[in-house]
Amino acid sequence: MLCWPTLRREMSVSGPRTADDVWDRYVRPRRWPEWSPQIRSVDYPRDRLAPGTCGVVHGPVGIPIHFQVIDVSDSGPVRAWSWTASVAGVKLTLWHTVEATATGTRTGLTIDGFAPAVAAYLPAAWWALRRLVH
Repeated sequence: MLCWPTLRREMSVSGPRTADDVWDRYVRPRRWPEWSPQIRSVDYPRDRLAPGTCGVVHGPVGIPIHFQVIDVSDSGPVRAWSWTASVAGVKLTLWHTVEATATGTRTGLTIDGFAPAVAAYLPAAWWALRRLVH
């Protein structure tokens, strides 16, 4: 039995954009290309994320990344959503948080999955989150 190496990493980024605006940019997949340069378009059946729904992210190299939304929690001081994304048999689980701060918003990301894929995605994720909150 093969045991693939896994990795879990966390990051957070703060910026001046309001938490309401950051959350709206997160929960509306059609808005993801506005702040995530690695996303060209998203096929998703709804306007807002909902648990149990699926979609496809299209990136710059044309490889479709299939995803399923696990949970969306938009009440309380920390809003959160989670999903799984998979391509070519590699699956990542991602948890996102949005929290208002005195000067804007802090967004957090935890990524768990196949170690080389997590490590490769971290720089793009940081760049996208920075654009999300600025």
